[in-house]
Amino acid sequence: MTGWKIPLFDTTFGEEEMNAVLRPLKAGWLTMGEEVVQLEAELRDMTGAAHAIAVSSATSALHLAGAALGLGPGDEVLCPTLTMVATANAPRSLGSRITLCDSVGEHDLNIDPAALSAAITDDTAAICVVHYAGFACDMDAILDIADESGIPVIEDASHALFTTHNNKTVGLHGDVGCFSFYSNKNATCGEGGAVITDDAGLAQQIRLLRSHGMTIPTLDRHRGVATTYDVVVPGFNARMDEIRAALLRVQLGRLPGFLQQRRKLFREYVEALDGTRIQVPFSTGRYVEELDETAVHIMAVLLPSEVDR
Repeated sequence: MTGWKIPLFDTTFGEEEMNAVLRPLKAGWLTMGEEVVQLEAELRDMTGAAHAIAVSSATSALHLAGAALGLGPGDEVLCPTLTMVATANAPRSLGSRITLCDSVGEHDLNIDPAALSAAITDDTAAICVVHYAGFACDMDAILDIADESGIPVIEDASHALFTTHNNKTVGLHGDVGCFSFYSNKNATCGEGGAVITDDAGLAQQIRLLRSHGMTIPTLDRHRGVATTYDVVVPGFNARMDEIRAALLRVQLGRLPGFLQQRRKLFREYVEALDGTRIQVPFSTGRYVEELDETAVHIMAVLLPSEVDR
């Protein structure tokens, strides 16, 4: 077996990251604590969200979002055909049934609002959209469809750290947004995710579900703020630890520079490929105007059908 010619990810960490991961070791506190608290504050500042909850992965974020919305057996969730399996796995693990909806087309790989509208049934309990490659879905059209039917919208923004659309961070257009900090993402701590929302009730439920349904986090008991707790809902363990939170805080500080370089390279590739038989999705229409708002993550290209990839 030969190795990768182009690596799946190529993250380089510097001295600042090295020093950051030592902070929790020196403090002697590794589980969800002060680093996570600070990370969540920084995520609120960066996204404009009223609530940000750091979790163990984007899959956990999607799982918690679905659970907080009450998804379960008998419910239908609409998802895009083009996505990582976790988008559908999360509601499926709650017992929901998945209906897949097509992309707009070769120029726009995001979910087609018309396909969503045609797929809605009486059983549809949620719409899950993915901002593929970091490019924002047509949220105005999608929200019109969702609002008309009273269906909540989950935004899988795993690719979109932090795309804005109509002057609002993706993830805040619908009811709840989910982010990934996996190793190949634009800012990474290896494994990790986050949930953002402006809905205080959803945020409270997600925080409960993140840590076994416990009303008081371990940190508050460590601080002496509380001495006991209750378990009020069946929850999970989706906590982020201190080492990853510390690493991610440094990475998020570097993110604006990372994104500037990615946008520059995207423009250069689009120009270089112009006039060839290779098509570049997201390089026409509104996406040209929105590029400076876009957290370009991956660059998909479409080859002629007869070409061997």
